[in-house]
Amino acid sequence: MILIMIVSLYTSRVILQVLGVNDYGIYQAVGGIVGFISFLNSALSTGTSRFLAYELGTGDYNKLCRTFSTLLTAHIILALIVIVVAELLGGWLILHKLQIPAERMDAAIWVFHLSMAAAFFRLILVPYNAIVIAHEKMSFFAYTSIGEVFILLGIVYVLRIGNVDKLILYAALLVVVPMMLLFVYVLYTGKYFKETTYHPMFDKKIFKPIVEFSSWSLLTNGSIALNNQGILLLLGMFFSPAVVAARAISLQVNMALNQFINNVRLAVTPPIIKQYAIGNKDASENLCISSTRYTYYLMLALCLPAFFIVPFLLDLWLGSVPDYTIVFVQIIIIQCLFQVFDSSLYTALYTVGRIKENTLLSPLISFLQFPIIYVMFSCGFSPVVLSWTNLAVYVCLGLIIKPILAVKIAKYNWRHLIAMFKKCFFVTIVALPIPCLLSYNLNQDTWQANLLMLVTTFVVALFSIYIIGLDIETRKKLISYVKKKVFRG
Repeated sequence: MILIMIVSLYTSRVILQVLGVNDYGIYQAVGGIVGFISFLNSALSTGTSRFLAYELGTGDYNKLCRTFSTLLTAHIILALIVIVVAELLGGWLILHKLQIPAERMDAAIWVFHLSMAAAFFRLILVPYNAIVIAHEKMSFFAYTSIGEVFILLGIVYVLRIGNVDKLILYAALLVVVPMMLLFVYVLYTGKYFKETTYHPMFDKKIFKPIVEFSSWSLLTNGSIALNNQGILLLLGMFFSPAVVAARAISLQVNMALNQFINNVRLAVTPPIIKQYAIGNKDASENLCISSTRYTYYLMLALCLPAFFIVPFLLDLWLGSVPDYTIVFVQIIIIQCLFQVFDSSLYTALYTVGRIKENTLLSPLISFLQFPIIYVMFSCGFSPVVLSWTNLAVYVCLGLIIKPILAVKIAKYNWRHLIAMFKKCFFVTIVALPIPCLLSYNLNQDTWQANLLMLVTTFVVALFSIYIIGLDIETRKKLISYVKKKVFRG
C-alpha cells in the first residue's frame, strides 16, 4: 500500500504535467462516467468472495465449480449490459452536457470508449480476484498489485516519449492494465484452482442469495460513487476541465488520508470483536471508543500541519497547481477529521452484526448531496460549495448518525461518547491558536518559513494531545515506554 501510494503521487504529478490541466480535467470528467459504474466491482466482489469462500469451507467441489461458472457468466452479462447502457448515455453526456472545448471533443470520445473497455475487463476480473482471496493466496495478490504499480510507471514513461495525442494515448495505455491482470489471473487460477475451469452456465439458485447479500453493498458503494465520480460529472457539466482536475486531486488526498484511518481500524477491529464475542461488552465498547479517540489524535497530528502548508505541499507535489485545488484540499483535510468518527464508530455496528440501519441511513444522506449540489450549481454558486456540502454530510454522519446508531444498536453509553467528543474538541481548540497566529504573521513564500510552520504546528499538536488528550495514567505509561526504548541499552 505504501508503494502504491508513493507511485500514485508520483504518477499524478507526471500525468498532470504531461497532459496539462485541461486534458487532465477532461480525462477525470469523462472517466467519471466510467468511474461511476466502478462501484459494481467492489460491491460484487464482497458477495463473490464470501460465497466462494463458503463453498470452499463446505468442501462441496461440484457446487464450488458451479458457483464460479455462474458468477463468471453473471459478470460477463453484467459487463455487456454496462457497456451498452454506458455507451448510450455516456455519448449524450459528453456531446451535450460536459463543458469540453470543441477542439478536444474527438479526444474525449476516444477516452470514453477506451475507459469503457478498461471497465469491461475489470468487471470480468472480479470472480478470478475473488477466488484468489477465498483461497487466501495473499502473496499472489501482493505480487500482482506490485506488478500493476510497475505497469503504471511504464505508462508514465511511454506517455512522456509518445508523439501522438497524449490524452488518447494515456486512456489507451490504461486499458492494458486490466487486460494484463486478467491474463495473469486466468493463467494462475487455471493452474492452481481447477474449479475455475469455465463451463457456460447460470444457476439461479446459486445466484439469488449472492445478489441478496451484495445488494446492501451495492447501495453503499453506489452512494460513494455518486459523491465522488458523480460530482466530478456535475463539475464537468457546469465548470471548465481545470476545476474538475482540482477536485480530482483533492480526492486523491482524501483517499490517502482515509487509507491511514482504515489501516488503524484494521489493527484494532479484531480485538474489539473478540471482546464482544466472549461477552465482555464493556471492554469492547471501551476499546472502540478509546481507539476512535487515539485515531483522531493521530489524524489531527497529520492534518493540522498539512492544512497550514497546503500551497507549499501542492506546489512541491504537482508543480503546476490548478485553480481551486488549494481550497478543495484544505476543506477535505477538515473533512477527514470527521470521517474518523464515521469510520471508527461503524466498528461498533460491525461488531454486533447489525449494519442494515447504517446501510440505509448513510447512503440516503450521501445521496442527498447530489441534488443539492446540482441545484446550487444551477443557481450560479462557486464550485467550492460542493466541498462545504460534503463536509456538512460527514459532520452529520460522524457527530450525529453514527453515535446514535452506536447507542441504539450496539448499546453504547452516551456519556462515554460525549466524553470522547469533548476530549477531541478541547485538544483541537488548544492546538489551533499558535498555528493560526503564526500563519497570519508569517510570510510563507520560502521553504524555510513552511518548514517552521510544519514543525511548530506538529509540536503544538503533540503537546495538546499529551496535555489535554491523555489522562495521567496513560501519560505515565507513555513516558515509561519511551524510557525503556531510549535507555534499553
